[in-house]
Amino acid sequence: NMSNEDSRALQANITLFTIFLDQDFGQGSYNEKVRKLIETKETRLIIDIDHLRTFDANLTARFLRDPGEYLPAFNEAFQKYVTSIKQATSNAPNSKVAQQQQQQQDQLLSTTEYSLGFEGSFGRFKVSPRDLSAKFLRSLVQVQGIVTKCSLVRPKIVKSVHYCSATNKLHFRSYQDITSTNGVTTPSVYPTKDENGNPLVTEYGFCEYIDHQTLLIQELPERAPAGQLPRSIDVIAERDLVDKCKPGDRVAIIGQYRAVPNKLQGSTKGIFRTVLIANNIKLMEKEIQGNVMTEKDILNIREI
Repeated sequence: NMSNEDSRALQANITLFTIFLDQDFGQGSYNEKVRKLIETKETRLIIDIDHLRTFDANLTARFLRDPGEYLPAFNEAFQKYVTSIKQATSNAPNSKVAQQQQQQQDQLLSTTEYSLGFEGSFGRFKVSPRDLSAKFLRSLVQVQGIVTKCSLVRPKIVKSVHYCSATNKLHFRSYQDITSTNGVTTPSVYPTKDENGNPLVTEYGFCEYIDHQTLLIQELPERAPAGQLPRSIDVIAERDLVDKCKPGDRVAIIGQYRAVPNKLQGSTKGIFRTVLIANNIKLMEKEIQGNVMTEKDILNIREI
């Protein structure tokens, strides 16, 4: 049975990634990084691809080629890992109030969505917007360029809550689109009636939203062929990655290169729009500044 095989593979990958998080690669283990992450209340752990390569080169090669196959398992393993560390570090509270606060914190933790970002040496997967061809679709790539356009940060619904006055019941619906790394995409139809035709009212206060922003990345002018117009690529940034950069910044964006179906319903042209779904945004300013001169250097130059 295929589903049994899939669940076995998922479980194997979860176990493998949990073992990886316990390793120490000479810069402190990921265990310490996760503890720091919990203390600072951040939600994204940056994994170095080189560490993953040291741990299992074969897995890393497959992961770069098709991260969609491994990310659900990696995310699940990471979520469980954070929970286990939290439970280990939280001391048993004495007073009733402390216990209630602990319960609220645990509840908040279980709803907090933790995510993974990547960095390191990407080899042939380090590309400019001009190099992004069909062979890179579904791969994890690092794209370098200049931010030319940033959209406003808008809320995107991930879970809606609806109240039915006729039956006095609440209805919940979760949404996953092309940008989600976990599971399949859900239909984006917004419910207005329940199965018996009773009208539903959206409870906006109970709905869950995440931040969503789109960026346009243009290839670096010094890397573009002489006399040719620079190429661009659309990037989708969500949750903690929004507002990480502004137009004019030189960035390296690590993410999954995906094809998005056109919105025309009923007819499908064979041409797709492509986007990069970011999981890490790094500013490159520090690299290009080069040698920074101190006052002493300037005085020495003047003397010469």
